[in-house]
Amino acid sequence: MSSDALARLADERVDHRFKGLPPDADGLTVGELAGRRRNLFTDGFATPVLALSAERLEHNLALMETYAARHGLAFAPHGKTTMAPQLFRRQLERGAWGITLAVPHQVRVARAFGVRRVFLANELVDPAALRWIAAELAADPDFRFVCYVDSVRGVELMDAALTGAARPVDVVVELAAGEGARTGVRTGAECVAVADAVAAAPTLRLVGVAGYEGEVPQATPERVHAWLRQLVALTVDFDAAGRFAGVDEIVVSAGGSAWFDAVADVFASVPALSAPVLKLLRSGAYVSHDDGHYRRLTPFNRVPEEGALEPAFRLWAQVVSRPSPEQAFLNAGKRDAAYDLDLPVAQVVRRDGTERPATGVEVTALSDQHTWLRTGPEADLEVGDWVGLGLSHPCTSFDKWPLIPLAEADGTVVDYIRTFF
Repeated sequence: MSSDALARLADERVDHRFKGLPPDADGLTVGELAGRRRNLFTDGFATPVLALSAERLEHNLALMETYAARHGLAFAPHGKTTMAPQLFRRQLERGAWGITLAVPHQVRVARAFGVRRVFLANELVDPAALRWIAAELAADPDFRFVCYVDSVRGVELMDAALTGAARPVDVVVELAAGEGARTGVRTGAECVAVADAVAAAPTLRLVGVAGYEGEVPQATPERVHAWLRQLVALTVDFDAAGRFAGVDEIVVSAGGSAWFDAVADVFASVPALSAPVLKLLRSGAYVSHDDGHYRRLTPFNRVPEEGALEPAFRLWAQVVSRPSPEQAFLNAGKRDAAYDLDLPVAQVVRRDGTERPATGVEVTALSDQHTWLRTGPEADLEVGDWVGLGLSHPCTSFDKWPLIPLAEADGTVVDYIRTFF
């Protein structure tokens, strides 16, 4: 990655664009503010404020690096989760092959910060975006780009937009996870037709097969394993038919954050093919993990001997109203907290420098700028208290905060993570 581009993030001025930061920090650069190592709780941060745990982030990065290496997997973590180049760098430093992304804007962000390998886990048929990708490939011989195709029509649109490109665009046929699932080719015959269309398109090069097991309908371990075996079988069949002739490596890719243990199991049995096989895992939510959806679904629940991810986000909000013994309101809402999969969970209460469990406190709803709390008889909660909330779904947590304090366990903020959504 580009050290200069990352360094420029520290030169950005702190101002009204970045919520939760100390008001008296306006005019400082992000680097200057980080250098002052302010405390999240005592040095002027304003609620609501989202914090990312420095220790838990490091733990999660290390755990997935070890997991991928142990299972012989290349790792391209999904960058759409964080859209944070500083975290991309740490993932790449931890051995990631590259970064997975979903839409052209995200690729532009990655390229602006010097990411050299991008796996676009999506179809790409927009001509302006394809011409930009072609220009990036022409300008940088070290740039590797791979994306999905799932229809003959899509292949034709790509080929038309890429006419005259200096380098072919590498593509993988996306296998659908089943009838009624999301994108992807539904039948073996259609897979062959799409592969034939790629072979006939001079601007494209078929390099593998991919898909997303998280879309398997009514997913169970047996169904997910069965679909992954279909993915591998399609790769083997394509190779036997000579469809990967001339490629340096054959890509077989899957892997969200709920079934990467199944991916590791099935990819371990990929046979030798005509070229080395890049077994590419694409999980993204692991960076921050969460206190809801992924805490329930993480594969480490099934393989606890391999470790455990730790939830690294906590949203701090303040009690602004206590209208009755059964109810209280915080000053954070839908603009601040993920709520698409689960409501936040009240975890701790801080008052006068002391932190205790949020006993008897339950989040029941979110308004745009308020959290609704139900409080039982055992709840000790006053106006002015800070409440620490656990969140569910990292992808819709990162996107609400353009600059996120990275805080150590005692509240010392050691850095600020810039996001680009």
